[in-house]
Amino acid sequence: MRRKFYELADTSPVATEVLRRIALLYAIEDDVRGASAEQRRQVRNERGRVIIDDLRQYLEAKNRQVSAKAKLGEAIRYALTRWDGLAHFLDDGRIDLDSNAVERSIRPLALNRKNALFAGSDEGGDNWAVIATLIENCKLSGINPHSWLTETLTTLANGHHANRVGELMPRTAVG
Repeated sequence: MRRKFYELADTSPVATEVLRRIALLYAIEDDVRGASAEQRRQVRNERGRVIIDDLRQYLEAKNRQVSAKAKLGEAIRYALTRWDGLAHFLDDGRIDLDSNAVERSIRPLALNRKNALFAGSDEGGDNWAVIATLIENCKLSGINPHSWLTETLTTLANGHHANRVGELMPRTAVG
């Protein structure tokens, strides 16, 4: 949602105001970073809910004043039609305010997608996807992918049973 208003900020005081209010939410996130999920939920409800509620009222009021065909109108409608999902972070401290961390983690997969096209066959592409997924799971779990892959391949070469391959997955591997 933020991105749509950011693109309009140079020409729209409404977009600038929306971004100012969103910045208040990010300031709260800075304060609760590293806290438990329950602490994050509590602080967000105490300090962020009023910002979210006011922002929704502001957007609803502006939605009635702005042309539906204007870029600003599109940005406002985009936010309002997704409001429940956007505000869900208030009630669940495990959820981040934005999806930036997830987007950063999947970016290498998107970049490698073209390489998989040249894997030689459908099976080669499938194998490429499996390896890329395992590597990204290692990264998300804080495991060195090279170390995990070396250890896993060595374990398999030394006769690890195929029916116990789940034991070798990155979530249970030692980084």
